Amino acid sequence: MVYPELSADIKVNKLIDFRLVALPGVSEICRSTKRTEKHILVLTTTASKTITRELPVRTRPAVESEILSSIDPEALDDSHVYVHCHVGNLQEGMLIRIWRTTFLIDRSQGLKSGLIHAENISFAPEWTMIPGKGMYTFLLIFSALAKSCSVFDLVEEIPQPGGFLVKNIRRNETDIYHVDIL
Repeated sequence: MVYPELSADIKVNKLIDFRLVALPGVSEICRSTKRTEKHILVLTTTASKTITRELPVRTRPAVESEILSSIDPEALDDSHVYVHCHVGNLQEGMLIRIWRTTFLIDRSQGLKSGLIHAENISFAPEWTMIPGKGMYTFLLIFSALAKSCSVFDLVEEIPQPGGFLVKNIRRNETDIYHVDIL
């Protein structure tokens, strides 16, 4: 971290060590989400001089309970859906890619969850060459599905034939799925 309030009056030729510690008599450093403890920064320099300064208290902004209760609970859920895709590579030098227009589509409401990130596969127009023969796996990460969704499809909406399509994927509690493609 950078503490600009210390730089104006402290000149240190060579910093050997620094520690952030809780002040005696004040609540200890903890893993809670509330960071209201007072802390000090201890700097040890080459001249065996220890400089101690109290750091300003940094708190998280508060959100009024009235505002929080007016927000749709589903909007507060920032979970993701993980789809592990397994491709059977039958030939040497097979190429594969994914389009950003790939969605999870709720079968009952038609709502779409967008593709956020992909691992081990290129986004179009780039291609990924699958090494050797056998099973190849890549991961797609999507925005959260609606809580009411129980069955969805994986659909790659592209302007040419051959897009990925996996129908009737049953929703589970973990939102982690393994599907076979091709």
